[in-house]
Amino acid sequence: MTGLRIGVDIGGTFTDLCVLDASGVVAVGKVLTTHDEPARAVEQVLVETLRSAGLSTADVEQLVHGTTLVTNALIERKGARTALLATAGFSDVLEMRREHRYELYDLLIELPVPLVPRHLRFDVPERILADGTVHTRLDEDYVARLGRELAERGIEAVAICFLHAFTDPSHERRAAEILHEVAPGLSVALSSEVVPEIREFERMSTTVANVYVRDLTERYLRDLERRLHAVGIGPSPHIMLSNGGIATVDTAARYPIRILESGPAGGALAASAFGAVAGEADLLAFDMGGTTAKLCMISGGAPLVTHEFEVDRKYRLLPGSGLPVKVPVTDMIEIGVGGGSLARIDALGLLTVGPDSAGSEPGPVCYGRGGTEPTVTDADLVLGYLDPGYFLGGEMALDAEAAAEAIRVRIADPLGVSVAQAAYGIHVSVNEDMANAARVHAVERGKNPAELPLYTFGGAGPVHGAGVARALGAPRVVAPPAAGVMSAIGFLTAPLAFDFVRSARANVRDLSWDQVDALFAEMEDEGAKLLVESGVDSSGITHSRIAEMRYAGQGYEIRVPVVATSGTWPDALIDAFTTAYRALYQRTGPQVDVEVLNWRVVSAGPVPEVALRLNTSASGEARKGSRSAYFPTVGGFVDTAVFDRYRLVPGDIVEGPAIVEERESTVVVPPGASCSVRTDSSLVVTV
Repeated sequence: MTGLRIGVDIGGTFTDLCVLDASGVVAVGKVLTTHDEPARAVEQVLVETLRSAGLSTADVEQLVHGTTLVTNALIERKGARTALLATAGFSDVLEMRREHRYELYDLLIELPVPLVPRHLRFDVPERILADGTVHTRLDEDYVARLGRELAERGIEAVAICFLHAFTDPSHERRAAEILHEVAPGLSVALSSEVVPEIREFERMSTTVANVYVRDLTERYLRDLERRLHAVGIGPSPHIMLSNGGIATVDTAARYPIRILESGPAGGALAASAFGAVAGEADLLAFDMGGTTAKLCMISGGAPLVTHEFEVDRKYRLLPGSGLPVKVPVTDMIEIGVGGGSLARIDALGLLTVGPDSAGSEPGPVCYGRGGTEPTVTDADLVLGYLDPGYFLGGEMALDAEAAAEAIRVRIADPLGVSVAQAAYGIHVSVNEDMANAARVHAVERGKNPAELPLYTFGGAGPVHGAGVARALGAPRVVAPPAAGVMSAIGFLTAPLAFDFVRSARANVRDLSWDQVDALFAEMEDEGAKLLVESGVDSSGITHSRIAEMRYAGQGYEIRVPVVATSGTWPDALIDAFTTAYRALYQRTGPQVDVEVLNWRVVSAGPVPEVALRLNTSASGEARKGSRSAYFPTVGGFVDTAVFDRYRLVPGDIVEGPAIVEERESTVVVPPGASCSVRTDSSLVVTV
């Protein structure tokens, strides 16, 4: 592409935009998210940024967008009024879950409320056995009567999840046909299309979630498309998927559950891209925005991907406490600490931060928009890490006195400490929370966080990066250019891609290569067709084959790349599984057979060529001046040098304590650390 490429990310507090051309990053923008009408913030930041940079919408060749809309709709229960059709006797699976207590000794354990209440879950007379045999034929008259009644009662969406539909989807498809005939206004989702995999509860939960947010997502995406065309952007937007690929608006609208984690996926992609430029294939990507902080493991130059994810966890770090969604997502850990996270004294008299956030409305106290509770941003401002006159490049003035007063009243006085000590306690608490979560995340994936560089981004990430790295024992922190909008940059590094899966449980040695190859070929043909329809040249399409495998008798499986051929089958696949198992668990498994549960294919177009560097012609003295900033290791508030990131050039070195500012984020270099500038303008803080 020779024109402009734009990435737009809607977060909980800010909507970020980044503009690239062939030379690199040419413009960035950030405005407060408009939760009542999210597309309005996208339109605003787009028009303002292009105008201020002297760029034309007519030159835009691609726009890629990521959003938290789906996640928020599920958490806030703002989706369609939905019914569930399940095999007779199985409609309560949605509420029974796996009958697992995620906290064994908590007598007041709380589980997420199902998206479909019990009176809208229906037992449909039908049953297909695990081998595909029809045990009970579908009662078509029952489905027709039910469909008419649902439409009359104002039901907007229906999820159909029949037993073993991943083996034979014929009953689900016929039920959908009947519903379309008798109630054409209903939005219908089939589990055999949304997630054709084994495990009844996860499949049902995912299908319900998909249709629950489908209408809301489609209306939003069509509104976004309309607004973009109205301001002069010709191409329809592409939408970021949770697994690191991008899709068309039509695909995203049909399967909105696949864009659940689209924003965080962009940040992980950008971190891996910048790491590849620097020759660092293994790293930790740390994204801290206004509402949450995310950490992702980059291994072998790519973010890890998982197919197990939970929304609306009642306990933020406990698996099993949320709504399971079985779609491919970038494997990351997320905790409720961001710039807008609220600080308070808990019932035990201890300082705690998050997970609730002030968001953009009203926002932190220092925003002057009505907030009264102190936040992480308020603390960072009081500590001198942020410039009240240069927030968002000076477009948004911050009230440091109001922030200090809120911290004094709510935190400092109750604890009997100074305002600076209370603010630093908030700052350090966030660092330790993120470091603890990162340590668990890395170790569970067989990595030592003390050996990995920490790539930090997001509006608040560079402020806290050095503190998190020091708590982890990580060797260095890297803040890429335009770190404050890096998720938006990551969107532009993603190819068009689709993920396909087939459940076919079998002992590996019982399968012939012809059977396996035919199964993969079927999914690859489907992927190639979708990509060509989306405008990808067939010669640039690639397919990755994956098997989800386990030792016979185990309850869960691991993902293994399939590189076997007819001449090496099945030994090559078993050897690959053994190697992957040993890397994860540092030991070999039991001497039993190996079986495959699911077969996957990722079909992708070519990876875009992106110039990952800061395109700036700024010159002159890089040091802007100095201000007082709080570093207790050197006695508290000290005079700290402040630098303009846009005037630093490759090879420059800044000794701490120092602060390096850019429009969207600020890098804090603590005492004893140094900061150097790479050729791509990335800042490397050696702690």
